[in-house]
Amino acid sequence: MVGVTLYVEGGGRGKDQKTRCREGFSKVLKNAGFKRPIVPRIVACGSRNDACDDFCNALGYEPSMPILLVDSEEPLSLLPWHHLHERDGWEQPKGATDDQAQLMVTCMETWLVADREALTSFFGHHLRASALPPLVELEQRGRHEVQQALADATRTCSTPYRKGDVSFRLLAVVNPAVLAQHLPNFERFIKALRRLLL
Repeated sequence: MVGVTLYVEGGGRGKDQKTRCREGFSKVLKNAGFKRPIVPRIVACGSRNDACDDFCNALGYEPSMPILLVDSEEPLSLLPWHHLHERDGWEQPKGATDDQAQLMVTCMETWLVADREALTSFFGHHLRASALPPLVELEQRGRHEVQQALADATRTCSTPYRKGDVSFRLLAVVNPAVLAQHLPNFERFIKALRRLLL
């Protein structure tokens, strides 16, 4: 067993947003069965580039295993490191394994819209579920489509969707089992953590 540190895209630059980001991802992992003392440490890095930089800086220096977790930004047709190289020009760092590159495909909002029960519970009866994209091949939908659909579906709710406070509060209530059912790359992420931590 080895410790794991997740370098996560999200949280912007403010301290409060970074705290909410860490809390949201921590809750997802707790609900997926990772409980103290076997739980990843989460570093909310802000931008994708900052997450990659922080991850690369941690390689070889941190006693725990660093893992990068960022939006894929586009549907995935390649392995994560190859995708990040093709899209962003990021090289797979020397010594980094395939498990150390994890992607939210195509964005964190894809995780959120995958759990319709959580959305209904969070947003209430004003949620327009018909505006949400179908669950079939959800990871093949562009991030702008997913984000716009979530905004449209919650437009008339008392707390409409927006990044930041709402997104991380919603992240904290999604069911990892439901996400794994609909999102192969979420399932890959959880399986990688289990191999390393359990």
